[in-house]
Amino acid sequence: MTKTTGNQGHSRQPSALENFKPLLVDVAVPLGAYYLLKGAFGMSTFAALAGSSVVPAARTVWSLVRERTANALALLILTVNVVGLALSFVSGDPRLMLAKDGAVSSTVGIGILVSVFLGRPMMTEGMKPFLVKGDTAKEAAWQRLVSGAAAGSADFRRKERAFSVVWGVALLAECVARVVGAYTVPVDTMVWLGGVLMAVVMALTFVVSGAVAAAPMERILADETEKADTPVAPVSLAAA
Repeated sequence: MTKTTGNQGHSRQPSALENFKPLLVDVAVPLGAYYLLKGAFGMSTFAALAGSSVVPAARTVWSLVRERTANALALLILTVNVVGLALSFVSGDPRLMLAKDGAVSSTVGIGILVSVFLGRPMMTEGMKPFLVKGDTAKEAAWQRLVSGAAAGSADFRRKERAFSVVWGVALLAECVARVVGAYTVPVDTMVWLGGVLMAVVMALTFVVSGAVAAAPMERILADETEKADTPVAPVSLAAA
């Protein structure tokens, strides 16, 4: 079998900044907007929270318009944000507005766990590019593994499910922490603490999901790719 060399079969991989840009927008920008609106413009706590919540929702809408595809997860997050904002305006409660961020985490977490139950782990599409790296041989090996045609398919699929389970459970845990914090911690403190909480949960989940699932999957994928690249020795018919 001919092996791909050089840059053939490889696509450009996003940089670390590109991967974390949505997180930076959804955490840093609203945090800065809150303190700017409240401190510089003298808005009330509720009004500043409402104004800062517009940024993540607007980014989601812009992503949908730019990509021109109805991403189910993005639509789900947008819907939860809009409903949360509407309920917050009805009640006028800044703590409810903080708690709505936990509702987003829990909704996504439950969606991920349901996708595992249905046999279509939601986090796979986000993980796959980091393991395949645009390599056509690895892409073919991936397809064999997920289809059950390879020796390591069962173990590979278990790790694939485990990856999504780790993320689903982590997001549910973040939801609980956010809701508890929203009603027990001072609002001004919870505004920045919520961002710190998200960053810590994301970092820990990356580490745990990598150790539990992504790293083993990468090894299985490498083994399957190597098997496909190993030439099969011809069978001798001399002695019959």
